[in-house]
Amino acid sequence: MYKFSILLVTIFCFQFSFGQSEKLPFQPLDVFELEYVSDPQISPDGTQVVYRRNGFDIMKDNAKGNLWIVNIDGSSNRKLTSREVRESQARWSPNGDRIAFVSSTKEGTEVYMYWVNTGQIAKLSQLEKSPSSLTWSPNGNLLAFTMKIDEKAPVIIKTPAKPKGAEWAKPARITDRLKHEADGAGYIEPGFTHIFILPAEAGTPRQLTNNNYNHRGSLSFSANGKEIYFSSNRHENWEYDFRNSEVYKVNIDTEEITQLTTQQGPDYSPMVSPDGKKVAFISFKDKVQTYQLRQLYIMNADGSKRQLLSGDLDRSISNITWDKESKGLYFTYDDKGNTKIARISLSKKISHLANNVGGTTLGRPYPSGSYSVSQNGTIVYTQTRPEYPAELAVIQPKQRTPKLIMKLNEDVLSHRELSKVEEVWYKSSFDGRNIQGWIVKPPFYDASKKYPLLVENHGGPILNYGDRFTAEIQLYAADGYVVFYPNPRGSTSYGEEFGNLLFNNYPSEDYNDVMDGVDYLVDNGIVDNNKLFVTGGSAGGIMTAWMIGKNNRFKAAVVVKPVMNWISKTLVADNYYGYANSRYPGQPWENFETYWKFSPISLVGNIETPTMVMVGMNDLRTPPSEAKQLYHALKLRKIETVLVELPGASHGIARRPSQLISKVAHTLAWLRKYNEK
Repeated sequence: MYKFSILLVTIFCFQFSFGQSEKLPFQPLDVFELEYVSDPQISPDGTQVVYRRNGFDIMKDNAKGNLWIVNIDGSSNRKLTSREVRESQARWSPNGDRIAFVSSTKEGTEVYMYWVNTGQIAKLSQLEKSPSSLTWSPNGNLLAFTMKIDEKAPVIIKTPAKPKGAEWAKPARITDRLKHEADGAGYIEPGFTHIFILPAEAGTPRQLTNNNYNHRGSLSFSANGKEIYFSSNRHENWEYDFRNSEVYKVNIDTEEITQLTTQQGPDYSPMVSPDGKKVAFISFKDKVQTYQLRQLYIMNADGSKRQLLSGDLDRSISNITWDKESKGLYFTYDDKGNTKIARISLSKKISHLANNVGGTTLGRPYPSGSYSVSQNGTIVYTQTRPEYPAELAVIQPKQRTPKLIMKLNEDVLSHRELSKVEEVWYKSSFDGRNIQGWIVKPPFYDASKKYPLLVENHGGPILNYGDRFTAEIQLYAADGYVVFYPNPRGSTSYGEEFGNLLFNNYPSEDYNDVMDGVDYLVDNGIVDNNKLFVTGGSAGGIMTAWMIGKNNRFKAAVVVKPVMNWISKTLVADNYYGYANSRYPGQPWENFETYWKFSPISLVGNIETPTMVMVGMNDLRTPPSEAKQLYHALKLRKIETVLVELPGASHGIARRPSQLISKVAHTLAWLRKYNEK
């Protein structure tokens, strides 16, 4: 253990020699210096963009973000207000004269207004909870938002009053809800989210929805401003029918609620067309399977004539926005690990507009990002490449090439030798499918040498990695590894059939897909077959544990926040109710054999690979008890192992910059111990 400790302290003394003029690879403390754009909102006339500028506070070890505004050509980039507090959800008024936004105060989070011509700001609200889904009415007179209203917990007992000054234990927590906790948030206080309206000139908010149902997600006013369209599950069995939701509308005068859809499955993100005649929304008919495409539908404003618009696109749809003429919609979708913007006409013709959307998940290269469109069709969006996280890019009407109008990270990344990302395709040995992955070579890569390989398995598993910026993988490559991150079967962005290959079958041949990628790199002389390493978190932790249970080719492994036992995980995790039948048939007590067969703990007797096990101590999604099952089993078998528990970390184990740095440092220290043998 002494040697391991020394390695941990010196882990970032990279394996390169540099002259004074040479650039350094990406460094651990660079994480604190990164900035990125999120939620860009273009003005109605297309001349300005307000966006959230995000960064990190090295002294407080957390994220920070303020609103900034910039001209569409990138000039006059400036802070929106002089306030040094959290600001978000900036939304332009319909005529562009004001910007509503949400900001923190000493008392809580409130709605604010900014007047564009004068630069004045004012607080509009005094709310009990934080507002979400801030939305303007068409005439600019009202703001709608959602907010949680607390409810009393069920009362089981009454305790006697404690004596004055007595220090008793905290009272018991009582719940009778199916969903009573959430990873990252912990215990969920009883209550329901409702829709409110607030005068745009300040005043008293008025609650429009009622009863014990949640009304979350985006809001959309009717063209005349008299109704608000929203999504909810207001069915009697809503708590157990949790994947179902419908599109509704509520009259802001009478507060009457009308249900507009009835399909079993989620109907959500309603968006009223500018002419008021149509409503677009995202939906799928729930077939109770592992992966289902989110598709774009339209219907008349009264709910009639429902029509599937995106049926010819075998990809999931997100972030829908009508064009000014009500003749089509903009949307985003993932294709082969890259997030794109497109437009679809009401005649179902799809036009591709932009690639490389994302860059707001800095740790690992997951999909993310957003865009907005002005009335003249100018698009602004968060653009990322492996060389930089989310920056602001613009596409003018009738222009094919986007223009990057911001380089927030040039002051840091221009002085770093970043690792290059290369796309690879190879054949599955199981069924001959084409499988996509990426390799990241160390800085100053020398093709005449063979490098150690680090496989980084993505989470989900219904998710994808892509050619996006990633701080963690840059740090791995900077330590001398060729990093390989594949998208095996079950990954999104390759169609519904490919994503659903894990239905009642996970983990399975996705293991073969990953190992085929390893063999591809070995056979092509890119990596040293005697120096193979593997890691991954969440579903990637499952795959890592599965891989070392299936073979002994890897010199060392780091299994991060895994599921080891589907029986225990399914009934303990915060989302315990969502696995049966969509993942495996029946509940664990009804199908013990299947749940066990797909549990990596069933293979633990085969493991000979030295293994670090890592987990956040506050993880509710893959609880620490799962990681400990692997660690304890390996200790009993006298396999080389250590357990790393990160205090205060939830499933987002690297959410804080110091946690990301710690995660990478522990991983590299463990791997180096065996790489040097």
